[in-house]
Amino acid sequence: MKLKAAEECGIACELIKFDESVTEAELITRLQQLNNDPSVHGILVQLPLPDHVSEYAVTSIVASEKDVDGFGTSNIGELAKRGGHPAFIPCTPKGVMVLLEEAGVTLSGKNAVVVGRSDIVGSPVSYLLKNADATVTVCHSKTAGLEHYLKNADVVVVAIGQPGFVKGEWLKEGAVVIDVGTNYIPDVTKKSGSRLVGDVDFESAFQVASFITPVPGGVGPMTVAMLLQNVVDATTQSFNAQKQRHVVPLPIKLLDPVPSDIAISRAQAPKHITQIATEIGISPSELEPYGAYKAKVDLGILKRLAHRRDGRYVVVTGITPTPLGEGKSTTTMGLAQALGAHVGRLTFANVRQPSQGPTFGIKGGAAGGGYSQVIPMDEFNLHLTGDIHAITAANNLLAAAIDTRMFHENTQKDGPLYRRLVPAKNGKREFAPVMFRRLKKLGIEKTDPDSLTEDEIHRFARLDIDPDTITWKRVLDVNDRHLRGITIGTAPTEKGATRQTGFDISVASECMAILALSTDLPDLRERLGKMVIGSSKGGDPVTCDDLGAGGALAALMRDAIKPNLMQTLEGTPVFVHAGPFANISIGNSSIIADKMALKLAGTEPDEDHSSKAGFVVTEAGFDFTMGGERFFNIKCRTSGLVPDVVVVVATVRALKVHGGGPPISPGAPLNAVYKEENVEILRKGCVNLAKHVANARSYGVPVVVAINKFSTDTPTEIEVIREEAIKAGAEDAILANHWAEGGKGAIDLAKGIISAAEKPKDFKLLYSLEGTVQERIEKIARDMYGAADVEFSELAQKKVDTYTRQGFGNLPICIAKTQYSLSHDPDLKGAPTGFTVPIRDVRMAAGAGYLYALAADIQTIPGLPTAPGYLNVDVDTESGEIDGLF
Repeated sequence: MKLKAAEECGIACELIKFDESVTEAELITRLQQLNNDPSVHGILVQLPLPDHVSEYAVTSIVASEKDVDGFGTSNIGELAKRGGHPAFIPCTPKGVMVLLEEAGVTLSGKNAVVVGRSDIVGSPVSYLLKNADATVTVCHSKTAGLEHYLKNADVVVVAIGQPGFVKGEWLKEGAVVIDVGTNYIPDVTKKSGSRLVGDVDFESAFQVASFITPVPGGVGPMTVAMLLQNVVDATTQSFNAQKQRHVVPLPIKLLDPVPSDIAISRAQAPKHITQIATEIGISPSELEPYGAYKAKVDLGILKRLAHRRDGRYVVVTGITPTPLGEGKSTTTMGLAQALGAHVGRLTFANVRQPSQGPTFGIKGGAAGGGYSQVIPMDEFNLHLTGDIHAITAANNLLAAAIDTRMFHENTQKDGPLYRRLVPAKNGKREFAPVMFRRLKKLGIEKTDPDSLTEDEIHRFARLDIDPDTITWKRVLDVNDRHLRGITIGTAPTEKGATRQTGFDISVASECMAILALSTDLPDLRERLGKMVIGSSKGGDPVTCDDLGAGGALAALMRDAIKPNLMQTLEGTPVFVHAGPFANISIGNSSIIADKMALKLAGTEPDEDHSSKAGFVVTEAGFDFTMGGERFFNIKCRTSGLVPDVVVVVATVRALKVHGGGPPISPGAPLNAVYKEENVEILRKGCVNLAKHVANARSYGVPVVVAINKFSTDTPTEIEVIREEAIKAGAEDAILANHWAEGGKGAIDLAKGIISAAEKPKDFKLLYSLEGTVQERIEKIARDMYGAADVEFSELAQKKVDTYTRQGFGNLPICIAKTQYSLSHDPDLKGAPTGFTVPIRDVRMAAGAGYLYALAADIQTIPGLPTAPGYLNVDVDTESGEIDGLF
């Protein structure tokens, strides 16, 4: 009856049957799965249960918000207490009350007798009658003088489980009788040999009662109807809960002077990550906690929220920085805190996972700073959930596979090599699934390894890699300059197969770029398989899948593809995902995290988007001309997303450098020019800001300049920056003091962003993928950097020709260069023009989907300074807390 009624009402209902021997543990496990499934809105456990299964344990495990039967401890407990708020009322008692209401029976002040004390009917219906202001007496089969109680009852509800138990002569004239009984008694006139009767003798009671429910056809259909109503209510409540996302901000205690970043982080008590998830609408089944304050989020949430309109999308970039950094990460966090904790817009900060290289080198961590940062900052800066370690493992597995394959091909003939690649197991030889990718590439349409011809065996087994073309390096998440160039294979066991190679830093690995640019797990797997590690001696590209390693790399990165959820100092959500280096890779966090946050911050179809849409504030590494240009031309080209606003972060300090101020070095005292007002140098340096604003505006998106306030800045200097920014075409230039004041200090900036996000866009990319590789590189250098020309080395030109011949000539471009100048030369400050950009090498990231050119002497693994950051880091052995991070 329930299944048929559900179908008629358009409710998807699944009947899950278990054998009577099912264990309690099995039932509870299945119920927990249903509890965690956001597509399931109601759960009903059909009673009775087998004797060996605890009814209490099973019904209690059903989530209260899905307990449409209303029998769980939470719902029954809430129903029993005065002023309680049960999520659901048990179906039969609820049906009884609806019958009374529909019949126009007044309950207030009336005597009501409930015959029966079961948890299913008797007890809950007594609570409901009491809540309706009736005077309630609960009786049962052993109640002495039952007839006396019934004679004084205005309303009688009978659920005692005995056929015809209550007689008409026991009832008060005009009483209202609700018969909940379901009893089968013998009846030879019926085909089944029995008929259904209630607990009340209907014939005699009918003569006395003013209203009486028949059996069958009375309470039974009402029970089913109320169950369906509860399911509808559960669905509505679930939908409303998703809509009513609300982040409860954490208060912060501002101190002056501002303490160290680690001290501020440690002084704040973060919310448990499960609370953050609940506040923003992530279900328990979609959350994988890693300790108390960080978690991974399952990609299935994208499918669940696909119907939502995306929230607002903001990318934070900056002017050309000094080695000290200009607070772009700090501004990202401050803006997110302002929007989310002070302006009332659900806001996500989406940032990259920092590399341990800079953390222990010059720059330090990347959690933001002051009162605008990700917490706990030590967990953010060190390891997080292990994604970079997974990238390192995957990258180095492929590196090992390359050299090992060359070794085995060089030491074996075709037959033995093939037999070892495709060994017989239990007398049968089968291709590994990944091998079919290479067979398809070679045009070999065979599935039986023993059916290949000698020529096919030769082509399949021999990759014939040209060692001089190998571009794949090993990686390490440490600034270790001595690994930039190494010789491998020097052990006697390698039989003289030495090769010159080197290490990159882990976050420069193509695996990391793929993590940032993948749209889902299948896309990740395909991209990893398509990575080109070099060429064969015949000039053909050799891929990761040719080596048979794509699946293994995907397995190592399976969990890494899930974004990491953390929080800001003020308790607003942060997604930390992927960490491609900003000067030698694309410098942006992941597409998946952005898409996930945009849906979580988005609006339902019936909501007003303008007033309700939340914000996703992501960050592009270093200045706009590096991270911002790649954000648009590589990340947005891949994702299809378009930002609503570009924020360019500017500081008085950096602009004075670009105006001719003396060099700034980490650890060295700042020159007086940076501590005193100097409008002339500042205004001259604003050409750098103007160039970045112009570059950003060329993409057709509104630009807002955020003036990151330092304590030594003067009002006059702030006004100079504002004037020059507006003159350059920015929508606004707004002072923000979020480092010292947290979100409160960026409220004006947040309001400016909201206003700018409403302005129209005319989005366009810098270049198309038609034409030559050289033309695209020249377009970036001329339009973004201000160069007059580009000069390609012989090696770079040879690489471009090879990639074009191999079919990779239509990929977007990433130019790896210094972050300290708009040009390739870190000494060229301001907005230089007329220079020539030397491209010494061009490499391919075929899986990630772009070519990257190396300008001048840019290195792909940094080195450590004389006084590296690790000198300050230690562990308090009493508390286990980490000290010295910055």
